[in-house]
Amino acid sequence: MEVIQTPIQGVLLVKPKVWGDSRGYFVETWHKERYEAAGIDFPFVQDNHSKSSYGILRGLHFQRNFPQGKLVSVSLGSVFDVAVDIRKDSPTFGQWYGVELTQENQWQLWISPGLAHGFVVTSDIAHFHYKCTELYHPEDEGSIRWNDPELGVAWPISAPKLSTKDEAAPLRSCDTNWNRKTLAGPQTPSESLLTDKMRSISKEPPQRRQGTARPNGE
Repeated sequence: MEVIQTPIQGVLLVKPKVWGDSRGYFVETWHKERYEAAGIDFPFVQDNHSKSSYGILRGLHFQRNFPQGKLVSVSLGSVFDVAVDIRKDSPTFGQWYGVELTQENQWQLWISPGLAHGFVVTSDIAHFHYKCTELYHPEDEGSIRWNDPELGVAWPISAPKLSTKDEAAPLRSCDTNWNRKTLAGPQTPSESLLTDKMRSISKEPPQRRQGTARPNGE
């Protein structure tokens, strides 16, 4: 697999090896040792799967005190996936990164704990998968307006379909309770291609409390 460091610390674009023939294809979506070597060395505690139709936008979501790291991918269709750096002490604070994840490319995006996340569906139907490092805590959830002008995310769809909750999300400047933790992720931005030999990134064991198994509905 190939791992690319994006311009945002703690956001990695993972390109797994896809084996295909006349029968279809096979792809390895998680390998503990290999992903740990690439810096994704968190324990995953919850997997989510959402199905959405064209134009549905879910986000931008985060958890304040129990931030979730997410390894996300698409098994059917396509989405434009976005990570926003909301860590006040990060050198890339306020920046966003977006990439198209599709059934064809089988790419994954790793989003470290402490960032906001969202996506919009660009195909008729999309099946979206999340591996999460923290349980969902509904009382801890925060959100940012999808079209916040201060962020300026270049969504490919101008009039998405939103949930009532996402329609009411505040602008970034109105939310003073953003999570301020900077957790593990690559510590120096680089444009170079990273390989399976990447160094592991150390971190303190996460402090947990029991959450609900109900997914966050991204």
